[in-house]
Amino acid sequence: MVNPQATATTPAGRDILAYALSSELKLEVVETDYRGHAMDAAARAALENVDLVVAHGGDGTVNEVVNGLRSAPHGARAPMLGVVPGGSANVFARAIGIPRDPVEATHQLLGALAEGRARDVALGRAADRWFTFNAGLGWDADVVAGVERKRSKQASPGLYARKAVAAYLRPPHGRAELTLTMPGQEPIDGIRTVFLSNTDPWSYLGSRPLHLNPGCSLNGGLGVFALRSLSLPTVVKHLVQALRKNGKQRGRRLIREDNLEKLSITATQPVNLQVDGDLLGQRTAVEFSCTPRALRVVA
Repeated sequence: MVNPQATATTPAGRDILAYALSSELKLEVVETDYRGHAMDAAARAALENVDLVVAHGGDGTVNEVVNGLRSAPHGARAPMLGVVPGGSANVFARAIGIPRDPVEATHQLLGALAEGRARDVALGRAADRWFTFNAGLGWDADVVAGVERKRSKQASPGLYARKAVAAYLRPPHGRAELTLTMPGQEPIDGIRTVFLSNTDPWSYLGSRPLHLNPGCSLNGGLGVFALRSLSLPTVVKHLVQALRKNGKQRGRRLIREDNLEKLSITATQPVNLQVDGDLLGQRTAVEFSCTPRALRVVA
């Protein structure tokens, strides 16, 4: 499954990948040409009992493929997932130890297939959409919305940084208050933004990993990182902490939990929701959950 519009995807890279895989496997190459195409094609592959679907693109392509694979009929064996990075961040690929270089990643994939190496990973779920590494309501989703409006431009760290500043200074929908409800706890009001992590690092600033919930992994539950304030001192403090190698987060305005099976968030007015860097629109209530061993990944 190839997204030709992904940041680091090229026709030459696609041909090298296809040639290498076709030497070992019966291969069909699908180039996506509309939003949701990868999801539709992966769902068809699941119905046709395909053994392996390889996503060559960015995190959005991987997310679509994963959602298509998880649509396999109940009780049916979903195809395994392979990933060859082709985007700008490639957070999920990095999390499972795949090289960022597509040629190296293809070589590793072929080696894993030859040796039978695969691992089961947990997936998060936001309403009716699966996610592989993160989701968010509030500021980060506003940033994603701003980037999506610039789809004709390359999604570089600089573009994300500019949109983060713009969304901070001029929130597109104001500063809605969020309420976080976690199992066994009283609801927590007055929250301004929430990040959900399915692994750590949560994301990257160029080559620098961002750590919000260091206790999270693809083998466990969801991590929650919520801020009661988006004052400049609070934001700067937690950004500096996120860039540290140990990733320890502390602060009076912080709510942080690791390894949750489920939680819910409500908002006083519609706010943007994003999963794996893709905008899902606006919501006033979202149920989140985590399913262990939800997907088998060749790596």
